[in-house]
Amino acid sequence: MAEQRSVTAVDPDARASDLRPGGADGVGLDRSTLRLALTVGGLVLAVLLGFGLGRANPKPTTPAGAGVGATATGEHTHAPGTGAHEHGTGAADATAAGLSVTASGYTLTPSGTGFVAGRAADFRFQIRDDQRRVVTRFAVVHDKPMHLIVVRRDLTGYQHLHPTMAADGTWSVPVTLARPGVWRAYADFTVVADDGAQTPATLGVDLVVPGDYRPRPLPAPATTATVDGFDVGYQGTPEVGRAVPLRFQIRDGAAPAALERYLGAYGHLVALREGDLGYLHVHPEPAPAGDVVTFWLTAPGPGRYRMYLDFQVAGVVRTAEFTVTVA
Repeated sequence: MAEQRSVTAVDPDARASDLRPGGADGVGLDRSTLRLALTVGGLVLAVLLGFGLGRANPKPTTPAGAGVGATATGEHTHAPGTGAHEHGTGAADATAAGLSVTASGYTLTPSGTGFVAGRAADFRFQIRDDQRRVVTRFAVVHDKPMHLIVVRRDLTGYQHLHPTMAADGTWSVPVTLARPGVWRAYADFTVVADDGAQTPATLGVDLVVPGDYRPRPLPAPATTATVDGFDVGYQGTPEVGRAVPLRFQIRDGAAPAALERYLGAYGHLVALREGDLGYLHVHPEPAPAGDVVTFWLTAPGPGRYRMYLDFQVAGVVRTAEFTVTVA
């Protein structure tokens, strides 16, 4: 290469007398010129050696860790300028997650996927890296190191659970799947590498409940819902590839509901796409504006979505559900 040739600016076959002032040819090199040439050559050699060492010692990839670790905000959509990192507004940045059991170099490995309708049973699983090693070090994101979302394929029976991890890296949580059918479980987490690098991922796997599966039709689109006496409504229209604010208002009768912090915020919103159950996890702005909680949502594509808003009042978490059509 040209850079390598520049290191050997002085001909190694030349005689020593040719390199001294007044050499054999009577012309030679003056001392200042020789000193400058050697200095420049040394600098170029140092740069090339540093580049070579960098190529020989690349940054390590994310390995399995050794315990639940640092705090992070994960890969979720945040209000512009409020999250730990920025998300773009293009369609590529709004790709639905949870469509694969393997993503971002990690694999969701369940110990079993069969359940009996209406009977509680533990769902156990591990997260493994691309070397099949069990991962045990996770960041605490929105107050928890692991979020598990479970829903039937007709988008009914939504549950938001928080498994606990054993010393061997096995996560477990009691799950009750009320009706027969195929259910989808999403593991939402952030791995912490030994060097502190964090990798968020959302992985999905199907759970099976044998029996007479009778899917329920998706409710018609609406911007209002009622749950346990609370009236919940929102304003805003999601768009494909563009972050749009959705402003939710929760009222307890005629008065605003006394919202409490839940998972580090005043609300928690999940959106699932009808058909492939693509998963989009969003969180609100840091604080409500009066009695309004604002979320920023970027739709990954057109279609119908089911949105699930978790909110907490008087220590009880409730979920309001909405159907929305994205053109």
